[in-house]
Amino acid sequence: MKKYVAIGIVAIALIVALGGFLPVRFDSSYDIEGFARLPILTGGRLKPIDSAARNSLLIVRDKQTFKNQAGEKKSAAEWLLDVTLRPELADTYKVFRIHNPDVIDLLGWQKEKAEQNGFYFSFNDLQPALEEIERQARTVNPEAQLRSPYERQLVKLRQSLILYNKLLHSFRPPGAGVSDLQTEYRTYHARAKQGMKSLADQQANRPFDNTTLRMFLAFAQRYKNLADNAALRIIPPADPALGAAGWQSLGIGLIDSIRTDSLDPAIMSYARMVDAYRAEDPSAFNDALKGLGTQVEERAGEDTGRVNYEYWFNNYQALYRSMVIYVLVFVLASLSWLFWPQTFGRAAFRLLALAFVLHTFGLLSRMYIQGRPPVTNLYSSAVFVGWVAVLSSLLLERLYRNGIGSAVAAMMGFCTLLIAHHLGRGGDTFEMMQAVLDSNFWLATHVVTVTIGYSATFLAGFLAMIFFARGLFTRSLDDGTARSLNRMVYGTVCFALLFSFVGTVLGGIWADQSWGRFWGWDPKENGALMIVLWNALILHARWGGLVRTRGLMLLAIGGNIVTSWSWFGTNMLGVGLHSYGFTDKAFLWLCAFWLSQIIIITAGLLPARYWRSRTALGRV
Repeated sequence: MKKYVAIGIVAIALIVALGGFLPVRFDSSYDIEGFARLPILTGGRLKPIDSAARNSLLIVRDKQTFKNQAGEKKSAAEWLLDVTLRPELADTYKVFRIHNPDVIDLLGWQKEKAEQNGFYFSFNDLQPALEEIERQARTVNPEAQLRSPYERQLVKLRQSLILYNKLLHSFRPPGAGVSDLQTEYRTYHARAKQGMKSLADQQANRPFDNTTLRMFLAFAQRYKNLADNAALRIIPPADPALGAAGWQSLGIGLIDSIRTDSLDPAIMSYARMVDAYRAEDPSAFNDALKGLGTQVEERAGEDTGRVNYEYWFNNYQALYRSMVIYVLVFVLASLSWLFWPQTFGRAAFRLLALAFVLHTFGLLSRMYIQGRPPVTNLYSSAVFVGWVAVLSSLLLERLYRNGIGSAVAAMMGFCTLLIAHHLGRGGDTFEMMQAVLDSNFWLATHVVTVTIGYSATFLAGFLAMIFFARGLFTRSLDDGTARSLNRMVYGTVCFALLFSFVGTVLGGIWADQSWGRFWGWDPKENGALMIVLWNALILHARWGGLVRTRGLMLLAIGGNIVTSWSWFGTNMLGVGLHSYGFTDKAFLWLCAFWLSQIIIITAGLLPARYWRSRTALGRV
């Protein structure tokens, strides 16, 4: 029986891990995959359209998929295709998520009607209230951390609408009545030189062709509007050596054709693709897309390999699959404490190794795509904190072989990736931190070192939580287990102190080079110092005989509160030069975490008669 249970859980984990290798299939006669793979530049980074679509839909809808009027689930790439090429259809998709009742009232909707739609609204639903939304948004508190829930929802809605408008200007001039974009571009190009001459003649007070000038100025204004509002740069550089600096938006490419006296072939390829899609001709669309893909690949140079890899990585979702397997590891590790320790313990360790491989693969993939060290923003810090904790726990499990390392690794791996998953709902997870922090050397030294200190301090706290969980609720905390946990926590705290101290000193050197001062009592600096002092306090209390095993565990759990403040709390203040990822979304969750740690500390202070494992408690 025990063998089959373990085999069944391992089989589920393998299915989870290997399922991502199945090809993505779209229920469409259009080549959606080819469109999603096209390289574009946005946010200062070259990426596939798939990434831009996912990030945009996350901002608007909080999800990477949507449902059309027929209730069919569609991808972000399909949504972006309609937004940019067939906006009259996209305007009917209910993708704008609004849950604040006051904002819903502002739109003139009843709460019951909004609830029936899952609190999702289409652009057509919002259009009558656009002016009022803009007017109200101008009155919100300029200090983000002081805004009310109504104001935060209003600002988010306005930002979503601005993004939606910018996407509309990315692939074609917006507006109805454009049935043949290729003809429009050719007409514009044919008359551009004559229009420029008429403009020069007008400015020099010479006779000029007014009809030609008016037509040229209409085109110029149309394409200037396109250039000013486009969210995406879709025209690759003529010379691959130019790199990201050579990419242009469609509007800039059209205006620049006056200078070069030629229309960029990529512009005409996009026009053919747009015309085919609007004419509902899948065959012509796929042919145009194939030719466009070849052009872009040739002109984007070596970067296309990284873009194609990012598309595959988006669909494989290695970190999400790793998170699911961590749950299975925790189940097996917990079962190993109750019965069949050898069978379940071995299975948990092997699954943990599989989850760690996926976690490592996700981390390395992000480094390859971004071309940066592992920690560049708040999202990546969560991924890295979990990775270090799991690696350390694997070593502890290999050393002690008692299932504790596996259980803690599973908990920390799952929790940190869950945090990263929710942080990723804010948009592009590859965004860089502030420009002054944009240094690969310091990202690879100070930021990585201090983040390892975060991870080790959390690991000590989670090990201590296992101590209290087993001692209070089970009879499995015997003398040997208590001594093992004592050594684990003590060694981890020593490790945490070393890395948090070195990381903080390196941060001071970096600050001295960047801002001309080693220390400025910045919130992030204070938070890092608090971790160093707390770990030092734990060790001094232990060395001075002020605490024994139980006291060590209580102090280690206190380290979770201190570290979570330094990691997330300082970012919620909205001030400071060091913070990387100002956010107020996690405030309630952070408070809930602090409360849970206080409850555990309080429970850990209970007298021995309330513990199920009383024998070991008497000697710790």
